Amino acid sequence: MYQDKQHRIALISVDGDPAIEIGQEEAGGQNVYVRQVGYALAKLGWQVDMFTRRSSHDQAAIVQHSPNCRTIRLKAGPAGFMGRDVLFNHLSEFIAEFQRFQQQQGFQYSLIHTNYWLSSWVGMELKKLQPLIQVHTYHSLGAVKYRSVDNIPLVATQRLAIEKACLETVDCVVATSPQEQQHMRLLVSSKGRIEMIPCGTDIEKFGEISRSTAREKLGIAPDAKMVLYVGRFDRRKGIETLVRSVAKSRFRDGGNLQLFIGGGSRPGQSDGLERDRIANIVTELKLDDCTKFTGRLDDTVLPFYYAAADVCVVPSHYEPFGLVAIEAMASHTPVVASNVGGLQFTVVPEITGLLAPPKDEDAFTVAIDRILANSAWRDELSVAGRQRVEIAFSWDSVASRLTQLYTRLLAQPEAKPQIAA
Repeated sequence: MYQDKQHRIALISVDGDPAIEIGQEEAGGQNVYVRQVGYALAKLGWQVDMFTRRSSHDQAAIVQHSPNCRTIRLKAGPAGFMGRDVLFNHLSEFIAEFQRFQQQQGFQYSLIHTNYWLSSWVGMELKKLQPLIQVHTYHSLGAVKYRSVDNIPLVATQRLAIEKACLETVDCVVATSPQEQQHMRLLVSSKGRIEMIPCGTDIEKFGEISRSTAREKLGIAPDAKMVLYVGRFDRRKGIETLVRSVAKSRFRDGGNLQLFIGGGSRPGQSDGLERDRIANIVTELKLDDCTKFTGRLDDTVLPFYYAAADVCVVPSHYEPFGLVAIEAMASHTPVVASNVGGLQFTVVPEITGLLAPPKDEDAFTVAIDRILANSAWRDELSVAGRQRVEIAFSWDSVASRLTQLYTRLLAQPEAKPQIAA
């Protein structure tokens, strides 16, 4: 047990379970961020409790990751998958469960770090009920997201209002890129405190495998021109743009071009429907012979796919940061990405990869082909990408900077740890 209550913190990610298998429905960058931040903070001496919603009766209520770090699943609505846009109606139950947990444990958290707008509301409501410091990471801004979608959900007005209130009232908001910080100021509010601390990646897990070793393990020919996508099946991820750009590549006919689309999906769910849509486009463009849907790529195999690829493509319509880009760069693989959001920060054009306008399949074709056509330049991009990640994007460096932020906030006179009655 920890004696120093001031070093006990709660990471709240209602909709993004840090203990879940990455690649499942609604499981992506946010889940990775919370889990890896939790692990790294625990190594620095914090006691880290990561709170999320219990989405299945089969799930353990508590998952102990290390002596200092655990995931705690609380009830919020019926057990089962629930889309983010309908989860808001069950957040009051999550708050009640959170308070009940504190009572059972005999303490109150003095600092919480909330993730995504749903959790920001949870945090702001908890601040009305008990003294605490709230740090928040958005992961996605409604003000930006709704510019790139055709169908605006009913919850949009509520989300925009909550995101504005969050920026103006919480103790500090963490922006993961200069572009995200700029969006906050231009589109959300000119008030509130923001600190820029990027996301990170595991520089030991990614980057230890050579391209030849990875291809041998995966059964990919040494001379194949391998293009890789990793991520969820979601229209906003721009997979259609990638598929159509590959269909126009000059390496398509006789160039041994191979497209790998990595990511899991659930039949009948929104990601399953998007996967089916993409598969139909692949068939329509007669790309079945050179396209492989890998399914979910877990941590045991994902590093091999990154290492095997000639280029990793991140064609998202919007990304506040883009973890896939730095995972690929850590693996010595150049990146072609949309010139949106944090991707403009993580990918340095002509140095670690190339940027192209979102939804512009012709521009993506040109960028991908430039890298596929010049293996020597590809290798130069690979080295620079790895160096950039080592310097700026390790999880240890992220945790160190968060620790500095937390420590400053906890040192404020009003920030005293509370012991529950």
